[in-house]
Amino acid sequence: MEHRFVKESRCYKTARIFPTDVNNHNTLFGGKLMAYIDDIASITASKHARKSVVTASTDSVDFLLPIRPTDSVCLESIVTWTGRSSMEVFVKVITEDLRTGIRAIAATAFLTFVALDENRRPVLVPEIVPETAEELRLHETATQRADMRRHRREESKKFADFLQMSFPWE
Repeated sequence: MEHRFVKESRCYKTARIFPTDVNNHNTLFGGKLMAYIDDIASITASKHARKSVVTASTDSVDFLLPIRPTDSVCLESIVTWTGRSSMEVFVKVITEDLRTGIRAIAATAFLTFVALDENRRPVLVPEIVPETAEELRLHETATQRADMRRHRREESKKFADFLQMSFPWE
């Protein structure tokens, strides 16, 4: 089986926070950050698989600190684990106060992507090879997250079967 090192698909995205990016609390809209996260994670997954990818799930987004207009935000994205056709991608969000230079982890996220062939069918992806302590820790804990994802997906399917599809005006 082919393999790739984490560093081969690592991506970064840096952005300034503008007044149009903030909510009524004068902090970055959560949805704006989530769009940044999905964007950078999809690039990382595509670079790892060298195929088209689709977001299978946003497993978690943990907002740890508010992001303010005086901050820049830097997202770092890596593949932490691979299955047959799926990849877990971790995104770390680092803020930097542009006046003081103080940095902090503002959010973390885990997403799952599936690699697709030209017919939009799942295709095998290379195994991931972690090297740094951070990469190794994320890789070692990935099977536990994968188990939680499988369980949550099963529960979501059961719940979806229960939900109604008619609109109130029908």
